[in-house]
Amino acid sequence: MKTTVLITGASGGIGKEMAMVAAKNQHDVILVARSETKLKALAESIRQEHGVQAFYYTADLALPGAAAKLYQQVKGDGHAVSYLVNNAGFGDYGNFAERELERISQMIQLNITALTELTHLFVQDMLQARKGGILNVASTAAMQPDPYLAVYGASKSYVANFTEALWYELRGTGVTATVLSPGGTATDFFDAAEMGASKMTGAKMMPAHRVAEIGYQAMIKGKLHVVAGLSNKILSFASSVMPIGKLRLKIAAAILGKK
Repeated sequence: MKTTVLITGASGGIGKEMAMVAAKNQHDVILVARSETKLKALAESIRQEHGVQAFYYTADLALPGAAAKLYQQVKGDGHAVSYLVNNAGFGDYGNFAERELERISQMIQLNITALTELTHLFVQDMLQARKGGILNVASTAAMQPDPYLAVYGASKSYVANFTEALWYELRGTGVTATVLSPGGTATDFFDAAEMGASKMTGAKMMPAHRVAEIGYQAMIKGKLHVVAGLSNKILSFASSVMPIGKLRLKIAAAILGKK
């Protein structure tokens, strides 16, 4: 019997590649994003290429109540989700005081609230079945305060800490929780975050399919936390051992600052 993997933010980037990796490994997939056109095309491609079932649901998880509605739709259609990949999220670049409050609120709703709600809803079913796994996508931005990406970095710190704590609570249940922390990845994240003026743009990026492969393997093995890429692991380690203070902020600001 095939297992089913539900992926949010599946219309592009890491989420799309994660869906392809899961299908390649003979899992049925449930694709979630805002664009029905992209989801439909991806679902058809997956069915034809990998011979698995591919379903899709359009949802804007940045809206309050959207996570619960999605869960009810999935359950109502009779799907049993074996693995949940909370990949949907976005950033917003610039001085915090100058950014739009509505966009900041939507980012918190998507990056934190919807992720938490979906995890809580689907983990109940996994615990009842005594098997399953959750992969929450954080970021290397979670490892330190991030000037010019202040709310995004803080939201990903929440994702990392929440998921690691959940991993501990789930020990012995047959259900696991894993954090994936990518660094710079070749997706449309930087365009969506309006980071054209950042020094980060133009830097070498990791292919999204490679990040998805790393995340998928970590999820299947039930690992606690995986950082994608050797250079990102080194930078994350350096950040973790650096004393909290102005120097760490200055280094992060130098990396994320404007050209």
